[in-house]
Amino acid sequence: MKNLTLTPLPDVPLIHTGDDLARIIINSCQHANLQLRDGDILVLAQKIVSKAEGRLVNLADVEPSPRARQLAEETLKDPRVVELILGESREIIRIRPGLIVVEHKQGFICANAGIDHSNVNSPLPRAGEGPGVRDEFALLLPEDSDRSAANLRQKLEEDSGAKIGILIIDSHGRAWRMGTVGMSIGISGFPALVDLRGEDDLFGRELKITQVGAADELAAAASLMMGQANEAQPIIHVRGFPYPPRESKLSELLRPKEEDLFR
Repeated sequence: MKNLTLTPLPDVPLIHTGDDLARIIINSCQHANLQLRDGDILVLAQKIVSKAEGRLVNLADVEPSPRARQLAEETLKDPRVVELILGESREIIRIRPGLIVVEHKQGFICANAGIDHSNVNSPLPRAGEGPGVRDEFALLLPEDSDRSAANLRQKLEEDSGAKIGILIIDSHGRAWRMGTVGMSIGISGFPALVDLRGEDDLFGRELKITQVGAADELAAAASLMMGQANEAQPIIHVRGFPYPPRESKLSELLRPKEEDLFR
């Protein structure tokens, strides 16, 4: 088993629409005197990917539908935010005041379609507005997180010459436990799921059902280093991932609906 090391990249600036994340990562690696090697993985917080891709929405520009207004009354949420949630979702799974659990259009179950207000920096006031007057913004998840990971990986591999992996993560709650945990939403260049069925355990018994959610395990570890408040460490460099690289997608981790005992 390799030694696994996780290192936050330094000097990552606040990200804005159109920023070149690959160039930012390359510069940050240089500041850390770190050269990418084959097998390295870079874990990115979803927020910086969404911001770079322009997924910031001004709530003043959102017109709620009748369905959004009705659901907003039931959940005590802003109807404009509910409209965004509906637009980002395949199906409403559960609701209660303050919460809408959905199947996101990328296939995973999450709260409020992953739409966030925390650590979302609003632009400066518009011309003609008084001092301190700002619009309210919400940040959506990337349109296709696997594609975002693959595009970023291609740019970094072309620059560095190293074969690497990219993981985009977000903080999700869990149905049966308190607290949020970092989870995978976009994967490229390393296995999301590691199938150990057919291998022997410590006592020589053949494993029958064991599959490891390796990408989610790494997401949780990286999320600890990123933090959830003002730590400003949204990119984590990983070296020593214990499983061999291969092409992979988030869909490997998503349990088919017909196998979901709780829906």
